[in-house]
Amino acid sequence: MRTITLRRSLVALFAAAISFGAITQAQAETLRIGYQKYGTLVLLKAKGTLEKRLAEQGVEVKWTEFPGGPQLLEGLNVGSVDFGVTGETPPVFAQAAGADLLYVAHEPPAPTGEAILVPKDSSIKNVAELKGKKVALNKGSNVHYLLVRALEDAGLKYSDIQPVYLPPADARAAFERGSVDAWVIWDPFQSAAEHQLQARSLRDGSGLVDNHQFYLATRPYAEKNPQVIGVLVEEIRGVGEWVKGNLDEATSQVAPLIGLSPEITRQAVERQGYGAQFITPDVITAQQKIADTFTDLKLIPKKLSIKDVIWNPPAKVAQQ
Repeated sequence: MRTITLRRSLVALFAAAISFGAITQAQAETLRIGYQKYGTLVLLKAKGTLEKRLAEQGVEVKWTEFPGGPQLLEGLNVGSVDFGVTGETPPVFAQAAGADLLYVAHEPPAPTGEAILVPKDSSIKNVAELKGKKVALNKGSNVHYLLVRALEDAGLKYSDIQPVYLPPADARAAFERGSVDAWVIWDPFQSAAEHQLQARSLRDGSGLVDNHQFYLATRPYAEKNPQVIGVLVEEIRGVGEWVKGNLDEATSQVAPLIGLSPEITRQAVERQGYGAQFITPDVITAQQKIADTFTDLKLIPKKLSIKDVIWNPPAKVAQQ
């Protein structure tokens, strides 16, 4: 009787082990991508080419939309997605918070794709006149660094303004009703405000910031699935190269996906950078400068080392 009971117990344990292994394998064979309302990933999702390529490797792709970079990186941090795209600043705040993330690739600079906006009838004519004013922004997003640099360039300190931290939708509402004096925002929200509200740009990123878009992954996923990451970056690069030569068609595809007119969408598409590449030393240096800036402002608690969170693709993947 004891022998039969022991055998049954072993069978149950074996079945449980197989079941657990199947679950683990299923998780390993699903690539969960976080994306925002706009960008190359939107087109990649629409085209479906990534799904076809990864299906050959037995990998399923799942997509989740986020309202901004900080929220997306929180998704990466808690394990709800494996890969995503953000602006320059969110990865800095995520690293400072202890997120186990790696920079995988970046897009070329797109400095005009973010700006400090004021209402069309505002008396504010330049950045220096923001002193003492309420400025809406998404805390820890790419525009956070733009605001810091623009204030410095105008001879102001960050403490000279009243930051109002709001996600894009809430910030636009505050901007429209006059609850804030200025709004620092990125495309396509920027383009929409310029066209729909006739908002004026005090300063975009030209001469101040690169406004790179960064593709990041959780460290465990990138290290365990380098070939999948390689295919993903290759597909992103391919979509970007296609956009550069087909702006009209890209606009017609993106506009209905983000719910904006072709005119608004076209401007945003034109201002974006295309041609994803793996991280270079120059980009690491630029990103380190951003991290050091926020450390000096005491907005993050300690000095960071960006080079410690860079994914180094295997030689075969790097050559793709």
